[in-house]
Amino acid sequence: MDTSEATEQQGRPAAGSPPEKILAVAYELFARRGIRDVGVDELIRASGVAKATFYRHFHSKDDVVLAFLEQWYRERTAAIEEAIARRGSRGEAAMLTIFDVFDDWFRQGAAQVSSFLHVMMEMGPDHPLGKASIQYLEKTREQIADLAETAGLDNPYDFAWSIHILIKGAIVAAAEGDPRAAARAKDMATLLIGSHQK
Repeated sequence: MDTSEATEQQGRPAAGSPPEKILAVAYELFARRGIRDVGVDELIRASGVAKATFYRHFHSKDDVVLAFLEQWYRERTAAIEEAIARRGSRGEAAMLTIFDVFDDWFRQGAAQVSSFLHVMMEMGPDHPLGKASIQYLEKTREQIADLAETAGLDNPYDFAWSIHILIKGAIVAAAEGDPRAAARAKDMATLLIGSHQK
């Protein structure tokens, strides 16, 4: 087995491999135009792979979307964890760092920030892709709840739901054109933290 095959079997496509090329194209197209507007033929054409190669790695467009969502979740989680570690943030400060990360993404115009919400709304909560989006949103709340528990806040999971509402609201506000969406949400999060302090 060559290195490329071994890497792909571990779920991490090798650099320049067909799955990586397809995902790179999908990452851009899905984030900017939505799921329904992008077809398999366009993914094949834009990624420069043969149709047989595409279907060897992804049985359907839904499989590509699931891989796209997983990639964005990993990148988003890693970016938040890295920002918290880099700043040495702990407790309440660690939770507020999340809003600083989103502020950076909003300023960069990162379209994929709204991906989970976008896919859920576009496909509906009963569609497999909508369900996958909901599961990733749940993982995000679990991450926030863990931070809240570490900070000693009261009712960590209830707190996580409230913070998540602020994050989702900031995503929508940023899409509407508010350049301070994350900063406004951070101010409200500070008040929310105060209400959950033991």
